Order: sequence, then C-alpha cells, then structure tokens
Amino acid sequence: MIDNTIFENKKAAYLTLGCKLNFAETSAIGKQLSDLGIRRARRGEVADVCVINTCSVTELADKKCRQAVRKMIKENPGAFVIVTGCYAQLKPNDILKIDGVDVVLGAEQKMDVVGYLNDLKKKDRGTAFTTQTAQIKTFVPSCSCDDRTRYFLKVQDGCDYFCSYCTIPFARGRSRNGTIESLVKQAREVAVGGGREIVLTGVNIGDFGHTTGETFFDLVKALDEVEGIDRFRISSIEPNLLTDEIIEFVARSKRFAPHFHIPLQSGSDDVLRLMKRRYDTALFRHRVEKIKEVMPQAFIGVDVIVGTRGETDQYFEDALRFIDSLPVSQLHVFTYSERPGTQALKIDYAVDPKTKHARCKALLDISDRKTDAFYRSQQGTLRRVLFEHTPHGDKMYGFTENYVKVEAPYNETKVNNIETLVLGDFSSDGVALKAKQE
Repeated sequence: MIDNTIFENKKAAYLTLGCKLNFAETSAIGKQLSDLGIRRARRGEVADVCVINTCSVTELADKKCRQAVRKMIKENPGAFVIVTGCYAQLKPNDILKIDGVDVVLGAEQKMDVVGYLNDLKKKDRGTAFTTQTAQIKTFVPSCSCDDRTRYFLKVQDGCDYFCSYCTIPFARGRSRNGTIESLVKQAREVAVGGGREIVLTGVNIGDFGHTTGETFFDLVKALDEVEGIDRFRISSIEPNLLTDEIIEFVARSKRFAPHFHIPLQSGSDDVLRLMKRRYDTALFRHRVEKIKEVMPQAFIGVDVIVGTRGETDQYFEDALRFIDSLPVSQLHVFTYSERPGTQALKIDYAVDPKTKHARCKALLDISDRKTDAFYRSQQGTLRRVLFEHTPHGDKMYGFTENYVKVEAPYNETKVNNIETLVLGDFSSDGVALKAKQE
C-alpha cells in the first residue's frame, strides 16, 4: 500500500518522443501520477519527477532520446527520473549510463510506473526493469488529448510482422488489443468530456483482434455508433489489412473521416520483398484507387522509406515512377537507418548517405506537388472544419474532415466547434487554405 502523503505537493514533468501512441501512453502515465496527488509541473517550475517516453525508430531517434534525458535532468536537478518507451526496452543499459537516471522501464512495465517510484528516493545508480520480447503481453488502454482538439485512442499494441528493417516487434512485443466494449466505453467518455474527434492509434491497428477474437472492421462499425463524437480518423493501417470492405464502410459511415494513412515504404516490388512486406505494388494501387473511387475527395497520406539496403538505382527509379503515378495527397518520407539485430543487415548492397539525401529530396518534391494539387482541388468546396484551441497571433487553424488545414481569424467561440464553410485562397505561408469570408 503506497502512502500517498509522500507525493503531496510533488510536481511531474513529462516528455514524449516519437509516435502518437507514445503520447496516448504518456497521458495514461500522467493520470496514474495525478491520482497519487502528483500534479503536472507548470512552465518554469522544477519538477520532482521526470518521465521521458522514448522512441527508437532510427539511430537519430536514439541520439535525440539521450539528449532529451540529459536535458530533463539538467533542467530538473534532484528529480526522480524515469525513462521508458521503445529505446528503454531495446537499450536499457545505454540509458543507465546517463548520470541522474533512476529507473528504466521496458514495454511490459511502462504502464505501471507507480510501482517503481521508490518513494522518490534517488540512489547512486539507476535500475532497469525489462522483460524479453516474448514476455511483453499486457495491453493497457490509454487515451490522450493533444494540444489541439483531437484525442488519440490506443486500440492495439505490438506487431507480428517482423519486417526486415524494423525493431518495433522487439520493442513492443506481439500484437494485442483491448476489447471493442472497452474501447467504445473510452470513446463515450471522450464525448462526455467534450471531445469531438478521435484518432485510432496503435502499432499495427489493422491487426486488431488477436487477443479478443474480434476484427478491426468490427471495431470500426461499433465506434461509428458512438453518439457525441463527430469524427473518427484511422491512423496508419497496413495496405493488406485495409480491406475493400472497410473502405466502402468508411465511405458511407456517419463518423469516419475520408482520410487514410497507408505505409507503402517502397514503390519497388523487389525492395518490398527485401523488406519482407506483405503486399505488392499492385495491391497498394488497388487500395488507393478503391478509396478514390468511393471517396474522390479523400486525403491519402503515404509513408515511404528511402535508401534501404538493397535499393539499387534502378529499384529507386521504379519506386519513383510508381509513387508519382498514384493519386495520393502527401508523402511522409523517412531515410533508412540501420538498426542492430534486424534482418536487413544481411542484405549486401548499402546506399551511401549522399544518395539517400538526393532520393529523399526527389520524393519530397513529389509530395509537395501532390499536396499542392490536392489543396487546389479543394478550393471553392464546402467543408466542415473543427477549429483548434491554440491561437497563432490573430489567426486560428482547424482541419476539414478530409484533412485540409484551414486558416481563419481567431474567434474564441469557434474553438472545439465544427463550422461549415467554403475553402478559399492559400494562406500567406502556403500551408493552409483560408476560410472564405461571406
């Protein structure tokens, strides 16, 4: 039994690196500490507890994590420091080398932070608590609100795919999920709290159902009936798991937005085989064209990795042509980073950094062109915009159901409200469309 008086008047600082799933989990950790009486530190206050939730998707991400931990320790002298997340699971000893770290928690331990607070007493050396990947089995629900108006609901965790370039299955364990009943309950709680939009997050959300005998399609249908939520968005979903059935349902649904984010990773079938992906370019094209057939105004974002081992000049040219031919709205381009323990390291051909940079730029140029064309296609259309909290000078911003960023004069009464309006010219910085004034 924890004596909560120990934590009275204590303050906690949180730092989240990486994906939206991490943000949802940090929010759940914050609630645990809040229930103990530890409040969030305000700007300028020195925290008594620091929680850093890390990412390890690339070598650069690892470096940023170490820098972030050191910075938090410097800014909060004497604080009890907890480091968790993917980097903590994969390389706990690297983190323990940083002076001032008290506890490193792996994937199975991260959602039980309270059990490792140790009365907030620092020791000379930190301790790591992790388990082997096969023992990462617990699904802990979490939901967070970002600094705008969207909530992120964790519906699934872990991955069984073991793509050749990826360490996520080792960092997060096997695929697992909450029940549809529990997730619908969380969505209803968001609605009661005034939330208007929920993004479904996970590591491989289309794989939902392993641990409960349900399916992602079952979940989508159940959430579509939740009163009070105006929009659900599906975050990144594998193309082989985004079925025509799901696409057709979203097209006629009451609450699911015409917005998809689909990881392609490469537009070359040869590279996809090296990556051990579970689809080919023909299937990917079919999914994109199916979306555009039933939802012509849908926004489609696509993840692409450049410079993977085995990506020859010819393979990249094949990929470039394929991607350029797709009716998508935006590319999220990532430069390949070699990760210890992955199968990709066995592939002979390595791409040099200069070539990686050039390939990245080529894809970003395509992305800019496609996003510009999509935004131009939306000018003059009538859209429903959910405006966000944060003012930017005398402007405010929101997003349409099909993910077009919209700028309007700041008006506090519009915050977290949906307004139907006509989309006009580009904003002065070119990143949004202006709300057309009547």
